[in-house]
Amino acid sequence: MSFRTAEPALKDVLDAIARGDTQLPDFQRGWVWDDMHIKSLIASLSLSYPIGAVMFLEAGGVPFKPRLFEGVSLQPAPNPKTLVLDGQQRLTSMYLALRSGQPVKTRTEKGAEIHRVYFLDMAKCLDPEADREEAVVSVPANLQVTADFGRRVELDLTTPALQYAQRFFPVALMFNTQGFMQWKMGFAAQQTNAAEDSMFLMRFEHEVWLKFQQFKVPAIELTQDTPREAVCQVFEKVNTGGVTLTVFELMTATFAASEFNLREDWDAREERLTAKHDVLNAVDGTSFLTAVTLLASYERHLLNNTAVSCKRADVLRLELADFNLRQERIEAGFKRAAELLAEEKIFDARSLPYATQLIPLASICAYLGNKITQHGVKQKLLRWYWCGVFGELYGGANETRFGMDLPDVVQWVEGGTEPRTVRDASFAPTRLLSLQSRLAAAYKGLAALLMKHGSKDFVSGTPIDLTTYFNNSIDIHHVFPRAWCEANNLPRETWNSVVNKAPLAAGTNRFISGDAPSLYLSRIERNKQVSSANLDQFLITHVIPVPELRADDFDGFIRRRASALLTLIEEATGKAVSGRDSEETAKAFSGPLE
Repeated sequence: MSFRTAEPALKDVLDAIARGDTQLPDFQRGWVWDDMHIKSLIASLSLSYPIGAVMFLEAGGVPFKPRLFEGVSLQPAPNPKTLVLDGQQRLTSMYLALRSGQPVKTRTEKGAEIHRVYFLDMAKCLDPEADREEAVVSVPANLQVTADFGRRVELDLTTPALQYAQRFFPVALMFNTQGFMQWKMGFAAQQTNAAEDSMFLMRFEHEVWLKFQQFKVPAIELTQDTPREAVCQVFEKVNTGGVTLTVFELMTATFAASEFNLREDWDAREERLTAKHDVLNAVDGTSFLTAVTLLASYERHLLNNTAVSCKRADVLRLELADFNLRQERIEAGFKRAAELLAEEKIFDARSLPYATQLIPLASICAYLGNKITQHGVKQKLLRWYWCGVFGELYGGANETRFGMDLPDVVQWVEGGTEPRTVRDASFAPTRLLSLQSRLAAAYKGLAALLMKHGSKDFVSGTPIDLTTYFNNSIDIHHVFPRAWCEANNLPRETWNSVVNKAPLAAGTNRFISGDAPSLYLSRIERNKQVSSANLDQFLITHVIPVPELRADDFDGFIRRRASALLTLIEEATGKAVSGRDSEETAKAFSGPLE
C-alpha cells in the first residue's frame, strides 16, 4: 500500500464530483449535515480557514460498488476514478451549496426537513467587526424569509434585482463563471453610485470570491493497491467523528460490485434465524460472515493443509462464491446451535453466556450436520461448550480460538484428543463469590445449569422451561433476601454472589419480600397451600441445602450450596474443580467445600 498527498483546488474537486469522476464507496453512510453545519462551513471557506483534509482511494483496486454523491444525477453513472474515504459530509455540503445549482435538502438542528439556498450578505462579509457566520444566510427554496405564518415577508431574494439591491450574493454562482459574470454585470447596471458600488463589488470579489477560487483542499490519496483490510482500518482511524465501519458494511460494498445485495440477504436471513430462536438475536451480520469464513477456511485446510483462520482480514477476503457455497449450511448451523442451547435452558440473547461462542458452535454444527443428533457427539459438543463458558475463554479476542475450535472438536468427535478449549478450561471455587451480576458468562452459565437441573418455582412448583421462562418473567433472585442480609450486616460480596441466587418467577420474588427464609417459607406453605415436603423438593431442584435455609443458617447455606454448584460445573465440563479444600477456599467460605 502507498499513498500520495496533494492540494487540489476546491473547484476542481467539486467539478470531479459533478462529472462522477469522484464518487463514494457504497459502505459510506448517507449525508446528514444540517443547515447550521453548512452555513459554518461556507463561512470558513470565505475566510480561507482550514476545513480538514480529505482522503481518497484510487479506484480500480478493491472492487467496492460506488455511488454518486448526493445531488449528482448521471445516467448512466460513469466508472469513478476516485472514491472518498473521509470527508463525505464536508464535500457533499460544499457540492450541494456551491456547485449543484439546486436547493439543498437538509434539516434543522431539531431534525425537521427543509430545503435551503445560501447567500452571502456582502456588506457583512466586508465588515471586519461582523461575525462571518452571520454573513451566511440560508433562505427557503422560494427565496423568501417570512414571519407571522407567512403573512409578512422579512427578506425577499426572488429576483436578481432584489439581490443586487440588498447586496446578497448567491453562493451557487461561486464556481459558475458565466453565471458570476452575468450577476456582476447586472449588479453594476442597477447601481446608482457607479464609483462607490464598483469599488464595493471589487472588494467583495477580491476579499471573498477570490478566496473560494484559490481554496486548496488538503488531500491524501491511497493508491489502488491498497488491500481491503487496510481500507477498513484506515477508514476507522480517520472517521473518528462518525460511527465505526463494520466488516459487514465493507463486505456489503464488496459483494455489491458483483450485483449481490448482502444487506437484503442478511435482513431476510436474520428474520428467519430469529423467528423461532430468540437466542439468535445475538447474531449480527459480521458474526454470520465470520462463521462462513471459518467453515470455508477449515474446508480449505482439509484440502490443502492451510491454516484455519477467521480473523478480520480473512473475513474481508471472503469471496462471494465461497459465501454462496456455505451460507445455507451456516444458517442451518446457527439454528441447530440454538436448538442445542434451548436444551441447555439458554433461551434468549440475554441469558446467553457468550454471543461470540455462537460462531464456532454454528460452524461446528454446520460441518457435522445431522451427526450432532447422536448422543455421544452431542455430549462431546456440550462438554466443549461448557468448558468455554466456565473456563471464561471467549471474553477477549476470540478469532484465534475459533480457528482451533472447529478442527479440534471435529477431530475429537472422530476419535481424536480433547480440544484445546477443554484442556484450557479451569474454574476456581472462589470465582463463585465474584460472580455478582449477569454480565459474567459463568453467572449466566450457572443460571442455565440450575434450570437444566430441573429448577422449579418455589410457589407454583412449575419447572422453568421455555414456556415459563418468558411467560413468568424468570430472572435470577436472591435466596436469602437482600434486605434481610443487609439488616444482619452480612458481607455483600457473599450474599450478592451467584451462590445466593436462583432462577424464580417475578411474582414469587415479590412474595418472598425481604423476610428471613424461615418466615417466607412458612408463608408459602400457609398462603400458597404448599406442603413442607413438596416445598423441600422444590428447593432441592435448585441444589439448595434445605436444613440450612430453614434454619436461616447463612454461612452453612453458602458453603453447602457453593459445593453443589461446583458439582454442577464439574458435570457440565467433565472436569474436576480443583482447590475445594485449599487454604484460599477455606478462608473465602469460612471452611472447605466438600
